[in-house]
Amino acid sequence: MPTMTSALETVQREFFAEGVYLNTASLGLPPRRVLDAVTGALEDWRTGRSSPPQFDADIAESRALFAGLVGVAADDVAIGSQVSAFVGLVAANLSDGSEVIVAQGEFTSVVFPFLAQAPRGVTVREVPLESIADAITERTALVAVSAAQSADGRVADLDAIRARAAQAEARVLVDLTQSAGWLPVDASLFDYTVCGGYKWLLAPRGTAFFTATAEAADELLPHAANWYAGAEPWNSIYGGPLRLAPTIRRFDLSPAWHSWVGQAPALRLLTEVGVETLHRHDVDLANRFRSAVGLAPSDSAIVSTAVTADAASTLQAAGIAAAMRAGRLRLSFHVNNTEEDADRAAEALRGVIVG
Repeated sequence: MPTMTSALETVQREFFAEGVYLNTASLGLPPRRVLDAVTGALEDWRTGRSSPPQFDADIAESRALFAGLVGVAADDVAIGSQVSAFVGLVAANLSDGSEVIVAQGEFTSVVFPFLAQAPRGVTVREVPLESIADAITERTALVAVSAAQSADGRVADLDAIRARAAQAEARVLVDLTQSAGWLPVDASLFDYTVCGGYKWLLAPRGTAFFTATAEAADELLPHAANWYAGAEPWNSIYGGPLRLAPTIRRFDLSPAWHSWVGQAPALRLLTEVGVETLHRHDVDLANRFRSAVGLAPSDSAIVSTAVTADAASTLQAAGIAAAMRAGRLRLSFHVNNTEEDADRAAEALRGVIVG
């Protein structure tokens, strides 16, 4: 039986980046199986062989595989196309005058939906990531935080946040977009989680996931109720009465079909390797790079560092794909990367990193 390490080496042969690709935190690199699946589906579409119900199998598989990745049942996962729609669902269901706590510098898809509720008296309090647990009071209705911050990869102390929120009877929403796929997370421990699939889950843009505990889900009015959220979607396309699914699938949003064709094989690949192996691999590579350029080790697959003004030209000359976020260089290491990638990046960037 193959080990997880050999599984990793096998799937790495499915990636074909030109240069050193360290930008998964912006856009995941598609493996060959994703490209093959999407290309085949597009050819079916071109030749008139596509039928909408045929996409249901990819959606169902994606739902089940994501559920396994984050430790919940498939019936506890809703699907959609973007994170902000699910955050907006939670925001719209807050009571008038609620207080929401978010991290300073949080990705705006986790912040704007709550700020948009200001006319109803909803207030948003931004606090340092490390201080969120201490900031929760009996006035707090909800904490919304990314497990790993988009700007710099800092990992939230979710255990402390969850414990303090439970004491204060506050709900917790966790964005897994920058963490699911490399950071082991048990979504069942949180009232709500959201996740976009086009980064660490290696899908085409247009897939997203939402989980909720049964108690938390029962508090939500399905504002975006639609045909695909029906108990029997293909029998829910015309007229009343309301006949939504009894599970969290009642919050499903109409799917971007071809994106799900790519999401299913991508999740299959990640599952083959295993999240524990992916975590160790990604963080080890990030720390290998950190050590080589004189940065302290971290618990994140994302590296954020200040750089000199000529960093962009250095990246281009070295064939390194990365991103600038919040005024700093952001590098992200994932399943497609190797030790050679980390070493090449360190050699090229050592002279432009200022800490």
